[in-house]
Amino acid sequence: MIDAATTVTTSSGQLVPTPNEDEHPRRFADFATFGDALDYAALGKRGFNFHDPRGNLARVYPFSELRSDALVMARRLIAHGVRKDDRIAMVAETGPEFAALFCGAIYAGAWPVPLPLPTSFGGKESYIDQLAVQLQSSDPSLLFYPAEIGEMAGAAAARQGCEGIAWQDFADAPAPDCELPTAHPDDICYLQYSSGSTRFPHGVAVTHASLLNNLAGHSHGMKIQQSDRCVSWLPFYHDMGLVGCFLSLIANQISADYLKTEDFARRPLAWLDMISRNPGTSCSYSPTFGYDICARRISSQSNVAERFDLSRWRIAGNGADMIRPDVMQSFVNAFAGAGFKAGAFLPSYGLAEATLAVTIMPPGEGIRVELVEEERLSGSPRDLSRPARYRAIVNCGKAVRDMELVIRGEHGQSLPDHHIGKVWCKGPSVMHSYFRDPESTAECLVDGWLDTGDMGYLVDGYLFIVGRAKDMIIINGKNHWPQDIEWAVEQLPGFHQGDIAAFSVENDSGEEVPAVLVHCRVSDPEERVRLHSQIRDKVRSITGMNCVVELVPPRTLPRTSSGKLSRAKAKKLYLSGEIAPFDLAA
Repeated sequence: MIDAATTVTTSSGQLVPTPNEDEHPRRFADFATFGDALDYAALGKRGFNFHDPRGNLARVYPFSELRSDALVMARRLIAHGVRKDDRIAMVAETGPEFAALFCGAIYAGAWPVPLPLPTSFGGKESYIDQLAVQLQSSDPSLLFYPAEIGEMAGAAAARQGCEGIAWQDFADAPAPDCELPTAHPDDICYLQYSSGSTRFPHGVAVTHASLLNNLAGHSHGMKIQQSDRCVSWLPFYHDMGLVGCFLSLIANQISADYLKTEDFARRPLAWLDMISRNPGTSCSYSPTFGYDICARRISSQSNVAERFDLSRWRIAGNGADMIRPDVMQSFVNAFAGAGFKAGAFLPSYGLAEATLAVTIMPPGEGIRVELVEEERLSGSPRDLSRPARYRAIVNCGKAVRDMELVIRGEHGQSLPDHHIGKVWCKGPSVMHSYFRDPESTAECLVDGWLDTGDMGYLVDGYLFIVGRAKDMIIINGKNHWPQDIEWAVEQLPGFHQGDIAAFSVENDSGEEVPAVLVHCRVSDPEERVRLHSQIRDKVRSITGMNCVVELVPPRTLPRTSSGKLSRAKAKKLYLSGEIAPFDLAA
């Protein structure tokens, strides 16, 4: 599908990556449509650079070549019968094929719909089910996928009744000259499914105008410099990977180095190797667990300063889940010797329904936390018989340009600073709608304001996120955040972030009780019983009541496609018996 690359090499035949700096004047996403943005980016020398599993440069892909391939792809799609406003589903593998297909669909007037690759959780049938339900929701005319997952993707396409094509098989399809449709700013540009979209998926419809407004907000909020370069392993099917580390780079003309997500999972330090080799300044995002796995992987090594140079890592972004300050501190401790500066951390907050970014911490301010009493977080009355407990809440920054924020109480009233409530936002980058779901759209969009579903509070324009309202565990009228329970158990020896999932279940008497699923890595039966009791006592100290504790095999707890723990799916799998706990009586 992609023609042979015209790339620059050294005299020894070594590939030369696209540059950080370019004499072509930079424009910050001030375009009417995304096609206009790619047309402009193609006039410069910057572009994408794809790396092999060890982080070595394997393919240089300038924006000029991406545009050329995308235009060919647009003509192929039209020749294949694709019409304006058709949905084109595509399994979002990190590589030039996906990039050209996504941009080509936009040039053809269609709506690209990026869908996830298989993960290590759930197995073949679970992946087919996930694809099928998202295909049913988006109703595409075509599904493109890499040939190596053809059996699963083809089965999902057949179940939905749409045509499935391995993109390798589309490489030689005819692409006769034709007139491409004219795009308008208010046209839908693409559909984005949130990482947790499984049983009841919501396709977020994003217009060209909304997209470009948010992309301009990225460059403004992060104060993009000429020397900046993005280094990313984030998947293209998640909003932070797709919008923040793919579309934004085109609209703001920033070169990028990519490592596939699965390659990062196997060799996470290759990510830091790539950052170290960047002669300019690096901008790279990761959820908390990415920083955590790197800090743990390096903890037994003493050659940090010799192997890495992280002194030019200007923006170390974090914004996909609740930000753990203890994990961030561990990363600083592990890599300060390699020049990493804590001030590089850039917390942010966003969601697909706002295209991506809602708030961004001003660069250089790093991670700032407030200690908040747990009773205040949950809205429960203070139990004076117990000592106060606190949780560190991370400052997620200020609203991006053109975005408004308000915190609302349970009756919809605006709340003053330091008062916890529902986070609402309003601005040009808020989604158009959920695709073909007016009821759900009306539930979260009210007079242009988006109900994010998250709880938080404001202080002098800075947003602090407390947690998701739907995750709240309410027992006997008292509210408990699952993060508080999970973090408490993580403090016990031998546990890692992501080893625990907390939620509520009904006991035999029909009463709601907290349940905690915990990855167990010990095989000795007596040690498991001891561990079970230790966890139960720890959770009782947090909640004041007995709970259900289940030890489960490692890698059992499900994650979303972006790597976040899925408490809702964990609960569903546990109640259905698909997660089988260890039998402590054995």
